[in-house]
Amino acid sequence: QLQLVESGGGLVQPGGSLRLSCAASGFTLGGYTIGWFHQAPGKAREGVSCIDSSGGNTDYARSAKGRFTISRDNAKNTVYLQMNALKPEDTGVYYCAATDEPFYYCSKYGRMDNWGKGTLVTVSS
Repeated sequence: QLQLVESGGGLVQPGGSLRLSCAASGFTLGGYTIGWFHQAPGKAREGVSCIDSSGGNTDYARSAKGRFTISRDNAKNTVYLQMNALKPEDTGVYYCAATDEPFYYCSKYGRMDNWGKGTLVTVSS
């Protein structure tokens, strides 16, 4: 069974940093585009960043550009989201998701096939 498990969330002060991890079990992440998505309290889920199977192509939401960095280590079967300069509006649940469709399925449409259960990030003083 394909499973994605997010970790690394927590409470951080504004301006702080967190690194989220998305670990896969039951399949090899290397063949998949991976995306990170954010759902703020009371709001719809939105795309944050995508990375293609090789790691050579990435995409970021406007709110994440310059602050967040997506990366992957296929040998460890893990994708990361480094989040710096965090703001209160970054608060919410962060999900990772995978698709074996072309990269634009993630970057343009957010159409993913397998989802993790999320990790909670709270940015507050």
